[in-house]
Amino acid sequence: MQVWPGEAYPLGATYDGAGTNFAVFTEAADRVELCLLHDDGSETAVELRESDAFVRHAYLPGVMPGQRYGFRVHGPYDPGRGLRCNSAKLLLDPYAKAVSGSVRWGEEVYGYHFGAPERRNDLDSAPHTMASVVINPYFDWGDDRPPRTEYHHTVIYEAHVKGLTMRHPGLPEELRGTYAGLAHPAVIEHLTQLGVTALELMPVHQFVNDHRLVDMGLNNYWGYNTIGFFAPHNAYASWGDRGQQVLEFKSAVRALHEAGIEVILDVVYNHTAEGNHLGPTLSFKGIDNPSYYRLTDDPRYYMDTTGTGNSLLMRSPHVLQLIMDSLRYWVTEMHVDGFRFDLAATLARQFHEVDRLSSFFDLVQQDPVVSQVKLIAEPWDVGEGGYQVGNFPPLWTEWNGKYRDTVRDLWRGEPRALAEFASRLTGSSDLYQDDGRRPLASINFVTCHDGFTLHDLVSYNDKHNQANGEDNRDGESHNRSWNCGTEGDTDDPEVLGLRARQMRNFIATLMLSQGVPMISHGDEFARTQSGNNNAYCQDNELSWVRWPEDDKDLLEFTRAMVWLRRNHPVLRRRRFFHGRPVEGTHDDLSDIAWFTPEGSEMTQQDWDSAPASALTVFLNGNAISEPGTRGERISDDSFLLMFNASPEPLDFLVPVNHGRQWQVVVDTARPKGTPEDPAAKVAAGERLTLADRSLTVLQRPA
Repeated sequence: MQVWPGEAYPLGATYDGAGTNFAVFTEAADRVELCLLHDDGSETAVELRESDAFVRHAYLPGVMPGQRYGFRVHGPYDPGRGLRCNSAKLLLDPYAKAVSGSVRWGEEVYGYHFGAPERRNDLDSAPHTMASVVINPYFDWGDDRPPRTEYHHTVIYEAHVKGLTMRHPGLPEELRGTYAGLAHPAVIEHLTQLGVTALELMPVHQFVNDHRLVDMGLNNYWGYNTIGFFAPHNAYASWGDRGQQVLEFKSAVRALHEAGIEVILDVVYNHTAEGNHLGPTLSFKGIDNPSYYRLTDDPRYYMDTTGTGNSLLMRSPHVLQLIMDSLRYWVTEMHVDGFRFDLAATLARQFHEVDRLSSFFDLVQQDPVVSQVKLIAEPWDVGEGGYQVGNFPPLWTEWNGKYRDTVRDLWRGEPRALAEFASRLTGSSDLYQDDGRRPLASINFVTCHDGFTLHDLVSYNDKHNQANGEDNRDGESHNRSWNCGTEGDTDDPEVLGLRARQMRNFIATLMLSQGVPMISHGDEFARTQSGNNNAYCQDNELSWVRWPEDDKDLLEFTRAMVWLRRNHPVLRRRRFFHGRPVEGTHDDLSDIAWFTPEGSEMTQQDWDSAPASALTVFLNGNAISEPGTRGERISDDSFLLMFNASPEPLDFLVPVNHGRQWQVVVDTARPKGTPEDPAAKVAAGERLTLADRSLTVLQRPA
């Protein structure tokens, strides 16, 4: 076999039409072998003799796409110094663009012997582990263009590739649970009819099913256990894992773009699947353990701010390069439109504390590619000082956990300060305004993959996670949920009616709030996980979306609320409200006003003493201060939002001097969420009786 020197950049395996260049960084190794794997189980080893700046490299003419390969790293195995090189372990390329196979768990994939963690394990891992794959980078994107939907037009739909498509009745069997299933017209039609503009996919980077879960007969369903930051997860491909998964993923992105839907990836750059000092040796650990991971003062052990066993070393230039290269690859080569960063506070930990000005954020800010896509932080981790909602840099948006908590408390009847609910409803200016951000920095959500579904939020007081095999100890115990009087399944029509009303309340509140709304897949038709609030290991009917044969009313209501929001810019403003008349508009009323149920404007005493359970909000469509994209003045209808979260019916007086005549367009007390008489008008000074725990929206034409 011919071996040419090749190049140190780019890292990974790069096919150029005639052969493949291989390059891997390791400062810890004495010697590195590239192993080409053959279908009969044999391998051809090629030593990477060239080295530049600790990057070993070679070019192999004639090595084509589909070739499986791995690395064997020769060097010191000295855990006391943080070094875990072991040439008996076939290692994944950190830059592999595709991965073939899966881990077959056994002592062979560990660097030590079970029962004797201090003793080096020289069993060959090759027959038991995954392989990297050389891919063909060429793909006909046609005229694909990123939708580049502005945040104030964005509606995010969080979904799982397999969970969303596995039980869809309109999909052929072979496409269920796959990237191709996402691209199927039946799935895209559902998303477009719902009004979704962005599909946020739970992890699709190559991940590993944990040894512990496999032994229990379970799987890592959610996928927050990454081992390959460039490779689409091979189990979601419908037709092979020798690079076909890359083509299939690209095809799905192209189809979603054609429908005007952006693709956002949930990415896990805070840790890897190799776990702690007792975890397997699959890639980074055997290539250069101290360069990739945060080690403690005793380098045998790993610093863990993620709850998974390890954390990547965010002050290492090679880790930062890996992350930035990965992000740019998914934007430029895979055409994705943004990222949601799991446990993003860990990415800000250069040393121990969370540092808002860490190198990672500096790199993102100045990067001409990554800085231009949607960047969403999950703004917390499990380390000290890890809850950082509102503290990310101005370029970023955030999952707003305070919004979730406040809205849940409102509708379950928990006492809450009225001012806090007002802030959450209007874009959380207390969190984002001081650093120059706008309401769109707040990704508003009531539910997500982690926790109860919307149906379960109104059906269970307590988690029911027995199926996870941890005696119900796992998962959040304080869910801010309310079962409406009965735990779990019931035939009681009053309880079922109240639960349906509560779900409508949550959907309506989400779509009427300033910021960017996010829906969790299946909530639009009351998906249940039977009270399991931590279904990370449930790759089965419990987690897969069961497409509705009933609950069509909630689906239609959700569609109506999404489109109400999309059609009215006053419900999705780009700037915060002023709370006063806006100069330059033809309206002398404030852009927003707050009223008691009696129709009088809120006083400071009302703000200080009134519980967050009943109020009216006036949104002035004639006083939108921000111009349109071409500088035009924006005018819209005006709205009155009436909230009655109390357990009793209440009379609300329609405020005077803010419009003479109104029309009821939303009434969550009714089964379809629409008023009894859609043509009926309501005059200023008239009284409306709102049912207990209900929301009514009145509209006045501009």
